[in-house]
Amino acid sequence: MPAKFIAVLTMLVLISGCLKSNKSDPDQVLVWGGRGLSEKQFQTPRAIVCDSQDRLFIVDKVGRIQVFDRDGNFIRSWRTPEIKNGKPCGLGIDNDGNLMVGDTHYQRVLTYTPEGKLLEEKTIGGTLGRGNGEFEFLTDVVMDSKGNYFVGEYGDFDRIQKFSNDGKYLTQFGSHGSENSQFMRPQGIAIDKNDHLWVADACNHRIQVFDASGPTVKFLRSFGENGTDPGQMRYPYGILLDGKGYVYVCEWGNHRIQKMTLDGKPVAIWGGPGKQPGQLHQPWGMAMDSQGFIHVLDSYNNRVQRFKFPD
Repeated sequence: MPAKFIAVLTMLVLISGCLKSNKSDPDQVLVWGGRGLSEKQFQTPRAIVCDSQDRLFIVDKVGRIQVFDRDGNFIRSWRTPEIKNGKPCGLGIDNDGNLMVGDTHYQRVLTYTPEGKLLEEKTIGGTLGRGNGEFEFLTDVVMDSKGNYFVGEYGDFDRIQKFSNDGKYLTQFGSHGSENSQFMRPQGIAIDKNDHLWVADACNHRIQVFDASGPTVKFLRSFGENGTDPGQMRYPYGILLDGKGYVYVCEWGNHRIQKMTLDGKPVAIWGGPGKQPGQLHQPWGMAMDSQGFIHVLDSYNNRVQRFKFPD
């Protein structure tokens, strides 16, 4: 096996009344990447998403989007138009299989084909401001079953805006704060089959859930608090749903991935601080492929780790 692909034994902390450990299959865990500007290297990767063909799209701090297969084999790359003001930190896949890019410091959402062609007619935003359809710093973007966009932003005006499929502003919700429906950096967003919106409210160390299926967005519930114990969180940056009754939270501050029930009960933990395989250093995000493997951006180790929670 090439040195770039390292099969590792990883400790899984399982929560079932008491803490137990279980070793995952070494053939199912891969570590790949490294710091650099060449293919399959990264400069602090900040967002990852997986499409229906198990292609991984990763953007790093030089504004470069690289595409890989689920085993980490390089496919292609391109760069966003501008990076002088800053780099993107959010990625999503739209209902047509195109890549949506939260171009954070240029106050816009860009859309590319999987081959890297910019679809200029699908660009949303581009104006700095606090008005409807304007942005400050974008965090993430998702699309619901009807083709509507939800775009998160942070700064003095933390909120999520909703746009129609043709890019027209529809509504917004949220503000800066710690009450229900308020945010302090809504960094990661996911949407489920019921068009419920799940938000990783990073600096409030919690997850908030909203019903986004109607013309107005309704708060449903929240869970999580600042801490290191199971069920607690520290700066959750990434969130994903498996469609089987579990939500996964990527914790930048705790250097770990938590698996939880949909009402926030802890099930399992993977990772911990460090540079060894199975350890993480300030991970920014994660994506799940069709086989249930989780691909984690081990951001400050400049690599990707792939693992799977046991059933």
